[in-house]
Amino acid sequence: MTTGQLVHINLGKVRPLRVGERKLMSAIGKTPVPGPVSVGLLGLAGDEQADLSVHGGLDKAVYAFPLAHLAYWQQQRVARSVSLFEETDKTLPPGFVGENLSLTGVREEAVFIGDRLHFADCVLRVTQPREPCGKFNAVMGYTQAARDMVQSGCCGFYLAVERVGTLQSGETFELVPGARQTSIAQALAFKRHKHLR
Repeated sequence: MTTGQLVHINLGKVRPLRVGERKLMSAIGKTPVPGPVSVGLLGLAGDEQADLSVHGGLDKAVYAFPLAHLAYWQQQRVARSVSLFEETDKTLPPGFVGENLSLTGVREEAVFIGDRLHFADCVLRVTQPREPCGKFNAVMGYTQAARDMVQSGCCGFYLAVERVGTLQSGETFELVPGARQTSIAQALAFKRHKHLR
């Protein structure tokens, strides 16, 4: 079994987000909280989702993201010269890409659909990779960000709640293998090839 750490728990409220010429409601920008945070079947207490057709629900109750990927996304923002009015050389904060859980010790290549993350007081099951949308482009500040997420595989993964309970920043977890048929990286690659046809 693999062990990892929950470094940050991030929660967000629905608020306006400009996507091109449109203003949409989104809770993509999340902020770290210390916890403990209650975990129910539909996600973390205090966290909101604006569009339940693409985020939230039983199979996408919680979004986990390898903390190391924030450095990659920071490099992308610098390389794309995001904005003349925005500093791009600062480290991206936890929750920036919409993640609820900032994790260490796990990556998309080694996490499989059906694996379970066993925390001290709850159990979460891996369901699918994140598929980014235009809101991700808006937050990142350039129009190819969603494509870059799919190409790079730096996407994180969604979790269903198998055992409700609480989470605490800093706690460790065990990644308990499931059937191990399809990794998150493989599932994302399949979706990528499907879209290219």
